[in-house]
Amino acid sequence: MNPLLESYTSPFETVPFDRIQPEHFKPAFEQAFRQGREEIQQLTAATAPPTFDNTIAALDQSGQLLGELSAILFNLNHAETSDPIQELAREIAPLLSEFHSEITLNELLFARVNEVYQNGRQGLNREQLQLLDKTYKSFVRSGANLNDADKEKFRANSKLLSELSVRFSENVLAETNAYTLHLQDENDLKGLPRSAVDQAREEAEQSGKTGWLFTLQQPSFMPFLKYADNRELRRQMAVASGTRGLHGNENDNREIIRQTVSLRRQQAALLGFPNYASYVLDNRMAQNPEKVYKFLNNLKDAYWEAAQLEVAAVQEHANQCGADFKLHGWDWSYYAEKLKEARYQLNDESLRPYFELENCVTQVFQLAQTLYRITFAENHQIAKYHPDVRCYEVYDWDQSYLGILYMDFFPRKTKKPGAWMTEFRDQFIDQKMNHRPHISLVFNFPKATAEQPALLTYDDLRTLLHEFGHGLHGLFSNVTFKSLSGTSVYRDFVELPSQIMENWAEQKEWLYRIARHYQTGEAMPDAMIEKILEARNYNEAYFGMRQLGFGYLDMAWHTLDKDFTTDVTGFEKEVMQPLSLLPQNENTAISPSFSHIFSGGYATGYYGYKWAEVLDADAFSRFQEQGIFDTSTAQQFRDTILSKGGSEHPMKLYIDFLGREPRVDALLKRSGFLK
Repeated sequence: MNPLLESYTSPFETVPFDRIQPEHFKPAFEQAFRQGREEIQQLTAATAPPTFDNTIAALDQSGQLLGELSAILFNLNHAETSDPIQELAREIAPLLSEFHSEITLNELLFARVNEVYQNGRQGLNREQLQLLDKTYKSFVRSGANLNDADKEKFRANSKLLSELSVRFSENVLAETNAYTLHLQDENDLKGLPRSAVDQAREEAEQSGKTGWLFTLQQPSFMPFLKYADNRELRRQMAVASGTRGLHGNENDNREIIRQTVSLRRQQAALLGFPNYASYVLDNRMAQNPEKVYKFLNNLKDAYWEAAQLEVAAVQEHANQCGADFKLHGWDWSYYAEKLKEARYQLNDESLRPYFELENCVTQVFQLAQTLYRITFAENHQIAKYHPDVRCYEVYDWDQSYLGILYMDFFPRKTKKPGAWMTEFRDQFIDQKMNHRPHISLVFNFPKATAEQPALLTYDDLRTLLHEFGHGLHGLFSNVTFKSLSGTSVYRDFVELPSQIMENWAEQKEWLYRIARHYQTGEAMPDAMIEKILEARNYNEAYFGMRQLGFGYLDMAWHTLDKDFTTDVTGFEKEVMQPLSLLPQNENTAISPSFSHIFSGGYATGYYGYKWAEVLDADAFSRFQEQGIFDTSTAQQFRDTILSKGGSEHPMKLYIDFLGREPRVDALLKRSGFLK
């Protein structure tokens, strides 16, 4: 039997990872495609006049098996991949694109959708109206109104884009895994903290080598750039990271970028948009490229002068430390950390012993329990796709079941870099049954070594809070339709629930609770907490400009008005030069490993991180006014935003919570640019 096609008998109908093998996927997908096509055939063959229930709601309910299989396969491809899984992802991705095109380019089906959209709105509630509008727009934005020739071109382009996205992601993972820095001279380790050295020694041992092995995985890469005294080795690591996808080999991503941005532009042009950004933003809070550029430019004006002063201060400190050169990218973290330590008597390594992973997870759960009165119970019977994964049952204040939470903490060669939230099952209501979600949070935190447990940096703690916020967005979802569930919201709104959680890391009252020394159990000293808060805006303008740079680069790639056929690195350097605070490295580029926009769904959406910072800074002011542990404020945030998914327009949800539209002043004030 094929476990993917059986009714799951596992706890809470969780995915039976312990029984699934790669060979199970292909026959399961074949059946799911057949089943999906039969469901669409039934919809188009219906003789009854189209209504919301028999057309829009029925379409939302269709393809359930296909959706769940896709979630399993592509989540595995990101978090625990293998050669067979990658081959399956490459094969299935274009088939999914083709299936989607079969639906959205089906003239009979679109005629029924259009009939409901034009004439069937009366009597619908807000959620139904939102689904109707989203469904209609999905058809139109996928080419339903095109002529036959353009439909075929749109279909072919969509299929190829899905293939390119999978290949881009695979190439980044392969390039990340391909590089290691193998050190055997202990002098090369000078400056590095014990935790980084221990981790590198264990990495070498696991690879059958002596000495120390450093990789491009974040827990290895970031400490090396921040602490290694050997400048040449820092340069080698930085260049290795910055040349991923640029080696002219089978993992080179430059041609994929050329094809991707050109195909996206062509798709937008077929639909009457001047560029791909205009097409995407027509369905976002920002609305159009002009508003995005205005937003980016306003923040750039606020950051630019302060960022230059911050760079000058780090350069001056570097000179005082004996540096007789202009700082480059591989110098920034090293000397910025030295200035931070001199200015605040604070560094990441001095904080790390107070942020032991197990305690941090416990305290983040406790924070959620305080705010929302929910509880977490680890379940050891739920099958996992990797031994490092932890599984939790989540219950509401009244002990009703909310969902399952998977947490996957540590890096490995089978997992892509970064941190993200995803779902194995969406929340939706069907025949009065509320199907609860199965949420997964994936990280790349430092693992425990023989000498010490897994210890987080302060930035790691913020990442934990960030992804946990996404998790709450999914767990609290309480809508009727899958298409509007959980994080199925505008891309420039989806980061609000995640980024608002990061604010607790800057609250003294919560730091008192979470920061405990892993050896003694003693609370972090008051003076150290004060220094964390004092240093919270250290180099804020520099990092703000860095984020804006990514946003400008994303917009540049997607406001092209003709196909791109020239040099990827040259184009990027031209875009980034006016924003650069440090010399640009000649042979490196961000774009060939910029997974967010070329394989992660954030194309024309990277500005959304800064956009959502405005939202979260302003929204958190309500918690600051009422108390950061105030349950009534938290409940209102849950009721008006977290539980609503995409069931209403995000600005409506935001105003329901805060009572007004967001103001950028809150972000500038929090960042130290307004008194």
